[in-house]
Amino acid sequence: MRQYIAVIHKEPDSDYGISFPDIPGVISAGRTLDEARAIGAEVLAFHLEGLAADGAVAPEPSSLEDIIKDAKSRDNVVVLVATPAVAG
Repeated sequence: MRQYIAVIHKEPDSDYGISFPDIPGVISAGRTLDEARAIGAEVLAFHLEGLAADGAVAPEPSSLEDIIKDAKSRDNVVVLVATPAVAG
Protein backbone atom coordinates (compact mmCIF):
# COMPACT_ATOMS: atom_id res chain seq x y z
CA MET A 1 0.00 0.00 0.00
CA ARG A 2 1.36 3.41 -0.97
CA GLN A 3 1.14 6.48 1.19
CA TYR A 4 0.91 9.97 -0.22
CA ILE A 5 1.77 13.06 1.71
CA ALA A 6 -1.02 15.56 2.24
CA VAL A 7 -0.56 19.16 3.30
CA ILE A 8 -3.29 20.61 5.51
CA HIS A 9 -3.55 24.37 5.75
CA LYS A 10 -5.89 26.84 7.42
CA GLU A 11 -6.69 30.42 6.56
CA PRO A 12 -8.47 32.71 9.02
CA ASP A 13 -12.26 32.29 8.90
CA SER A 14 -12.09 29.18 6.70
CA ASP A 15 -12.16 25.41 6.91
CA TYR A 16 -8.98 23.33 6.81
CA GLY A 17 -7.86 22.76 3.23
CA ILE A 18 -5.99 19.62 2.15
CA SER A 19 -3.91 19.07 -0.96
CA PHE A 20 -1.51 16.46 -2.31
CA PRO A 21 1.74 17.92 -3.69
CA ASP A 22 2.35 14.81 -5.82
CA ILE A 23 -1.09 15.06 -7.44
CA PRO A 24 -1.89 18.68 -8.34
CA GLY A 25 -5.58 19.48 -8.42
CA VAL A 26 -6.59 16.85 -5.86
CA ILE A 27 -7.87 19.07 -3.07
CA SER A 28 -10.60 19.09 -0.44
CA ALA A 29 -11.52 20.66 2.90
CA GLY A 30 -13.01 19.89 6.29
CA ARG A 31 -14.16 21.74 9.39
CA THR A 32 -11.54 20.01 11.56
CA LEU A 33 -8.09 18.55 10.95
CA ASP A 34 -9.49 15.04 11.29
CA GLU A 35 -12.35 15.74 8.92
CA ALA A 36 -10.02 17.31 6.34
CA ARG A 37 -7.76 14.25 6.50
CA ALA A 38 -10.67 11.79 6.20
CA ILE A 39 -12.31 13.61 3.28
CA GLY A 40 -8.90 14.07 1.66
CA ALA A 41 -8.33 10.31 1.83
CA GLU A 42 -11.67 9.72 0.08
CA VAL A 43 -10.87 12.26 -2.65
CA LEU A 44 -7.41 10.76 -3.16
CA ALA A 45 -8.83 7.23 -3.41
CA PHE A 46 -11.47 8.36 -5.92
CA HIS A 47 -8.83 10.07 -8.07
CA LEU A 48 -6.44 7.12 -8.01
CA GLU A 49 -9.26 4.67 -8.83
CA GLY A 50 -10.10 6.88 -11.81
CA LEU A 51 -6.48 6.83 -12.97
CA ALA A 52 -6.43 3.03 -12.72
CA ALA A 53 -9.72 2.72 -14.62
CA ASP A 54 -8.25 4.89 -17.39
CA GLY A 55 -5.11 2.76 -17.50
CA ALA A 56 -2.97 5.63 -16.23
CA VAL A 57 -0.14 5.15 -13.76
CA ALA A 58 -0.35 6.91 -10.40
CA PRO A 59 2.64 9.14 -9.64
CA GLU A 60 5.25 7.89 -7.23
CA PRO A 61 4.89 9.45 -3.77
CA SER A 62 7.55 11.95 -2.78
CA SER A 63 9.51 11.52 0.41
CA LEU A 64 8.43 13.41 3.50
CA GLU A 65 11.81 15.12 3.49
CA ASP A 66 11.26 16.47 -0.03
CA ILE A 67 7.80 17.79 0.83
CA ILE A 68 8.83 19.63 3.99
CA LYS A 69 11.74 21.28 2.15
CA ASP A 70 9.16 23.11 0.03
CA ALA A 71 8.52 26.54 1.54
CA LYS A 72 4.76 26.18 0.90
CA SER A 73 4.62 23.17 3.24
CA ARG A 74 6.68 24.48 6.15
CA ASP A 75 3.95 26.24 8.10
CA ASN A 76 1.27 23.61 7.52
CA VAL A 77 0.36 20.21 8.93
CA VAL A 78 1.85 17.38 6.86
CA VAL A 79 0.27 13.89 7.13
CA LEU A 80 0.53 10.56 5.35
CA VAL A 81 -2.59 9.23 3.63
CA ALA A 82 -2.76 5.56 2.63
CA THR A 83 -4.08 4.71 -0.81
CA PRO A 84 -6.44 1.92 -1.82
CA ALA A 85 -4.92 -1.28 -3.18
CA VAL A 86 -6.10 -0.44 -6.72
CA ALA A 87 -3.70 2.52 -6.80
CA GLY A 88 -0.60 0.30 -6.85
